[in-house]
Amino acid sequence: MGIRIENIKAALFDMDGTLVDSMWMWGKIDVEVLARRDIPYYSGFQSEIEGMSYRSAIEYMKDRFSLKESVEELMAEIHEMAIDKYEKEVTFKPGALEFLKECRSSGILCGMSTSNSRELLNACERNLHFMEYFDSVRTTDEVVRSKPFPDCYLLNAADLKVRPEDCVVFEDIIPGIQAGKAAGMRVFAVADLYSENAESEKKRLSDGFISDYRELII
Repeated sequence: MGIRIENIKAALFDMDGTLVDSMWMWGKIDVEVLARRDIPYYSGFQSEIEGMSYRSAIEYMKDRFSLKESVEELMAEIHEMAIDKYEKEVTFKPGALEFLKECRSSGILCGMSTSNSRELLNACERNLHFMEYFDSVRTTDEVVRSKPFPDCYLLNAADLKVRPEDCVVFEDIIPGIQAGKAAGMRVFAVADLYSENAESEKKRLSDGFISDYRELII
């Protein structure tokens, strides 16, 4: 067996919606947080915070809905709700675990750059145990500029001592795809129900599109 993508030394992944099926839970949490305050949720909110770091997204929520709680209080509330879902309900995207195993057996290094917090990343790890396959794991809180800027993926490449042109990025949303392309890397867009309305643009911006990682295993 092997990987269909030629001339790569590293595979770099976003986490939510790309490696794991979790995008659904953020909208659910936002609805619950606002409902506790008798504030109606609107469907465009999630698209407004795409690619933001965890803290930046909560700062935006506080300002957008004029919430009286501090950013730290909101982070703690959402953090508790998210940890429970990551530990109990989140699953791998189709074929993702098989692809990670194939990368490992083929000598391809793996990195991750997520807009999520380190604590929630660890909660997801306690459920799915994927860290053993990764040689570099970074969050966008560790760089000055979040996606769509390339900083996080360039940091992965530096960790792995691999040139950007020898990396392939897997992303589910447009800002992430733009980050990979801005880093000078090949990018595969990953199908996700949450970003289904942007599928044609994802295909246009990326070098390939997959619904199941097993499409890339030979």
